[in-house]
Amino acid sequence: MSKSKKNEEDLDPHYIIVDPNNTYIDPSVEIGEGCVIEPFSFLKGKTKIGDNTKIGPNSYIENMIVGSNCKIFYSTCLDSMIETEVKIGPYSRIRDNSFIGSGVYIGNYAEIKYSTIQEKSIISHFTYIGNATIGTNVNIGAGTVTCNYDGESKHNTSIGDNCFIGSGTMLIAPIKIGSKSITGAGSVVTKNVKANTTVAGNPARTLVN
Repeated sequence: MSKSKKNEEDLDPHYIIVDPNNTYIDPSVEIGEGCVIEPFSFLKGKTKIGDNTKIGPNSYIENMIVGSNCKIFYSTCLDSMIETEVKIGPYSRIRDNSFIGSGVYIGNYAEIKYSTIQEKSIISHFTYIGNATIGTNVNIGAGTVTCNYDGESKHNTSIGDNCFIGSGTMLIAPIKIGSKSITGAGSVVTKNVKANTTVAGNPARTLVN
């Protein structure tokens, strides 16, 4: 690998750089077989890309471990780990030692910071997830925010497996949402929610069938 842009003579036959003149790859970067690197993408630092992953166009990847069969589209990923079959973007950002489990989908204009997202969860659009642990098969609705900063300190949010977080939910950390729970759209959740519970409103209250 060159120290700046890829040149035609430097191309590795095991992966494809669509436009070498408009792609930057540090010599320290490792790229797996069958990968496709689209134009205007930057791969930097101690980045390692698994097999059959597609990066770009217009993506910035630095100090990342990215698994096989992923797609990162018009997005920025920094100092984190992504497992297999993850789809990210467009216009999303992963940073600060986050972990993204296999089969996770992260839509457009989402930011994940210092958080763990377990397998097969969905993070929809215009969402901020910070200082959070999210279980498996969780649906996070568009516009959801983990309100992790109180003006002085950062606080954690925990969401159990198989939860459904309605669009526009505000989760006021520190807070725990039990497994298989639901929040209504636009809810402001200020207290812990037990497993198998539905809450809604501002402030959110438990709904009784």
